[in-house]
Amino acid sequence: MAEETKQFDVVVLGAGPAGMTAALYASRANLSVALIERGVPGGELMNTAEVENYPGFKSIMGPDLATDMFESAMQFGVAHEFGTVKTITPGEGIHTIQTDMGKTYEAKAVVIATGSVHRKLGVPGEEQYAGRGVSYCAVCDGAFFRDKEVKVIGGGDSAVEEGTYLTQFVKNVNIVHRRDELRAQKILQDRAMANDKVDFTWDTVVKSIKGDDKKVTTLEMENVKTGAVTEVPADGIFIYVGLLPNTEAFRDLGITDEEGWIITDQDMHTSIPGIFAVGDVRQKKLRQISTAVGDGAMGGQEAYNYIESLND
Repeated sequence: MAEETKQFDVVVLGAGPAGMTAALYASRANLSVALIERGVPGGELMNTAEVENYPGFKSIMGPDLATDMFESAMQFGVAHEFGTVKTITPGEGIHTIQTDMGKTYEAKAVVIATGSVHRKLGVPGEEQYAGRGVSYCAVCDGAFFRDKEVKVIGGGDSAVEEGTYLTQFVKNVNIVHRRDELRAQKILQDRAMANDKVDFTWDTVVKSIKGDDKKVTTLEMENVKTGAVTEVPADGIFIYVGLLPNTEAFRDLGITDEEGWIITDQDMHTSIPGIFAVGDVRQKKLRQISTAVGDGAMGGQEAYNYIESLND
């Protein structure tokens, strides 16, 4: 027997900071809300070590902030559902969502908050050794590399911040960057450069990741200025080279740019009435917890305003 379609005023797709905030605002406006998440609520907060730039907290661990946000989001009766959205079928006043769990949802408004995923290097050995020395999450895997030598690939905030975090476990962190200077915030750069366990390899890209039948053993790198190729030992490789939008399910809707980021106006409206997008999944300049929360607040409120316009 086919499972009954669940009906809500608002369905929020994704339970990162943006999605949880949207659910909070919509449910507090006395709307029926479902929050659909494919895993543990929190999004990238679950992969973030120490958060020092979110107002109200001098310092808080990412997973702890995620837990607080989730408890807040659920207080007005939000239905927490599990699954990954496969399709959205827009309709006149009602949109239909289908997930990989075989469930169907109908909603007057949909808020897309599916965030982004870590960009892969796309080099030989990366997929082969994923989970066997290759990681995209220092918080998740750092403790497995106690007293080891690790490489961090990248030069932005995530690479430098997570590289510094790793120093509490590892013997040494070598940050490998394709340019001759970092892109990270100055405070993060200063902190890393002052740490005796952190050093840098400049103007260098990864050619391949090598290992034995169990784990990573070496990293093959190329200097982009000289063309010199070297192979160096490595116990672990942490990759932070950017983000890709998690929008595969929405590409056919005509609401994304060429790279897949969802285009919205300042009020989180997409080009489809009743479908909104918030947080890291949007085409925007700054992707931070605070901006995600701001997006979520606007998206949840605009979902309410849209439903009110339908009722009128």
